[in-house]
Amino acid sequence: MSNNEALIPKLGVVTDIRMDTPDVKTFRVNAPEGGKLFEHMPGQCAMVSIPGVGEAMFSITSSPTNKEYMEFSIKKCGCLTEWLHQIEVGQQICVRGPYGRPFPVETEFRGKDLLFVAGGIGLAPLRSVINYVRYYRENYGKVDIVYGSRSAADLVDYREIIDEWCAEKDFGVHLTIDREQEGWDGHVGFVPNYVKELNFPTNKVAIICGPPIMIKFTLAGLQELGFDKTQVYTTMELKMKCGIGKCGRCNIGSKYVCKDGPVFRCDELDELPNEY
Repeated sequence: MSNNEALIPKLGVVTDIRMDTPDVKTFRVNAPEGGKLFEHMPGQCAMVSIPGVGEAMFSITSSPTNKEYMEFSIKKCGCLTEWLHQIEVGQQICVRGPYGRPFPVETEFRGKDLLFVAGGIGLAPLRSVINYVRYYRENYGKVDIVYGSRSAADLVDYREIIDEWCAEKDFGVHLTIDREQEGWDGHVGFVPNYVKELNFPTNKVAIICGPPIMIKFTLAGLQELGFDKTQVYTTMELKMKCGIGKCGRCNIGSKYVCKDGPVFRCDELDELPNEY
């Protein structure tokens, strides 16, 4: 799709809304005539807008292998997201995209063992990659997923993880919550520490997504285990406005997050100024 075409908002219909956590909802979106609004690759984003309210960039959290609809998992944390959390099935929103550099699923990831590390809502952008890998299972090696959140209630897609991902061949799923709570008999502790405890071998590609502080400490933990920054990828979704590197809102040093990212290999982050 050309940049010009990607700039034109498409009218979408919200056909399903799932409450994932107390402050995260997943919105299923279809074209008015059915089907998807456009094609994308894992890790790419789209601008979602409510006319008269505003627009913001969100990861497309459904896999490209899903040919029926696209999904966005959105945390309530501001004016636009407050409005989005109030809409109902059948209402219309505008979506434009796709934008950004996707995860290299057909090049750097292919044939490799993969380690996904996510914190909180950070699992949402990785869902498209994980489900893409599940669909093309024979193209990838062993998969490990480390996912943590503040509490059991804040684990996004908990049922999907337990019922589907755990059942996959050579899928290791490792869940943790920050503090002990009644009814939770799994691991307790912060994600970066859990990654070090699990002591993964370094013959993997690692993919991290979560709050910046979690990414920082997880990357440090992986390096302690012997991972090189060239083996680790992350995704940054911040202050994007136009989506095609023209407005300058997401400029960091010589990079534009919307165009050069949102997916970055972690050694590329060393080139960015400390404002990130």
